[in-house]
Amino acid sequence: MRRLAPVLVLALASTAHAGTFEATPADDLEAKINALVAGDELIVHGGTYTLSGRFGISLAGTAAAPIVIRAADGERPVIDRPAADQNIWDLDRADYVTIRGLEFKGGSAGVRITAADHLTIEDCEIHDTADVALRANDGGAVYRNLLIRHNHIHDTDGTGEGMYLGCNSNACRVLDSIIERNHVHHTNGPTVAQGDGIELKEGSAANVIRDNVIHDTKYPCILTYATVGNGGPNVIEGNALWGCGDHAIQSAADAIIRNNLILGSVANGIAMQPHQAGTPANLVVVHNTVLHATNDAIRVGGITGAVTIANNALYAQAGNAIAASGTMAGLIVAGNRGVGALSGVSGGFTASTLDGDLVSGGYAGAPPMDLFPRVGSSLIGAGDPAHAVAIDFNGVARTAGVDVGAYAFAAGGNPGWQLAADFKGFPVGGGDVDAGVDGGGGEAGGCCQTGATPAAPTALGLLVALALARRRRRRIS
Repeated sequence: MRRLAPVLVLALASTAHAGTFEATPADDLEAKINALVAGDELIVHGGTYTLSGRFGISLAGTAAAPIVIRAADGERPVIDRPAADQNIWDLDRADYVTIRGLEFKGGSAGVRITAADHLTIEDCEIHDTADVALRANDGGAVYRNLLIRHNHIHDTDGTGEGMYLGCNSNACRVLDSIIERNHVHHTNGPTVAQGDGIELKEGSAANVIRDNVIHDTKYPCILTYATVGNGGPNVIEGNALWGCGDHAIQSAADAIIRNNLILGSVANGIAMQPHQAGTPANLVVVHNTVLHATNDAIRVGGITGAVTIANNALYAQAGNAIAASGTMAGLIVAGNRGVGALSGVSGGFTASTLDGDLVSGGYAGAPPMDLFPRVGSSLIGAGDPAHAVAIDFNGVARTAGVDVGAYAFAAGGNPGWQLAADFKGFPVGGGDVDAGVDGGGGEAGGCCQTGATPAAPTALGLLVALALARRRRRRIS
């Protein structure tokens, strides 16, 4: 008798115990979740799951056998906690766990993460919380490989952050994580104390915050601190921001800020300034498009190290396009264009006009507007090649010259998503986001189609698929 290859035996063994379970509002949802083991999937059916006491979850999947908690196809489960005495869900431990398609309403915090490694939260809605919507900020914790993707977060209260990730003064940290394609808004209610859109605290490192739409916040739309040596810089790219109640983007140090669109904010567009242990150094600000009616488009103060400001399209109606101060030896300013004065720098910026550069830009501070370069724009091919990046705001390759600002010019106009208070979409062939995670979301212009041809299935893959197909479907009553 022919023996199966060891790798196949391991693959089949990892799926043999896995089960598929279902939950309805009549069930004890907390018990069903905590009964899951590596490889299990819980399908949560539509309806309202009303909570009263603490709802604590502790789960440990593996890389080969993750645990999945997801909404039933075409259904909308609502996890509702009418009182604010507890968080909606407390994830006491969540390793190799995916939570998908659930709506969280009410409570104190929406989802509190105490310990997690390879946790995915996607296609969920968190709203009308009495405090932070999503938090990962327990002292002493090290959160790794979080994927927070395509969630709708809005209408918070209390301290009010949409996402509070990490701790002050490096007391806990988020590492190697991705926060992408979320729609975060209205963290600026009348009793909100802070209300950042996404706040990434000191010591958090090597994270990517990309392709989010964030608007109507009380504090900055995106705020990051220094990494204090815990890893590589944080990347803030491809985000669309407006109605930010402070700066649109604020970073103390150790960040790459590129391809963002900023339509308006109360303070400055992009601000780099000392914050806790961080002072402006190891900062790269390139290919952003920033419009500002009152203050500065880009302001950096207290520079202590390398700061690059290049190839940005900056339009400051009444303030500075660029203002800088501090130790200037490490400052590079090159290839920027637009409207506004300069403070602390004398070069690297060429005056142009907003109407001559953009299809339909303005200083209203919110959509509708189209910040794509118009035909004949002075932004086309005017950037400094030494500071060019490979793709633009749409995820489209920059192949012909170095265009200033967040977009690569195309003669036919903007091929991608049109600015709106919704999830960001991508043109066919644009972006580097995984396919199949839309969950609807009202995306304009399509999303996430890479055009890649799927690889042919291997014999191992077919056998594993067959084993999964034969897996007995179970239901806990």
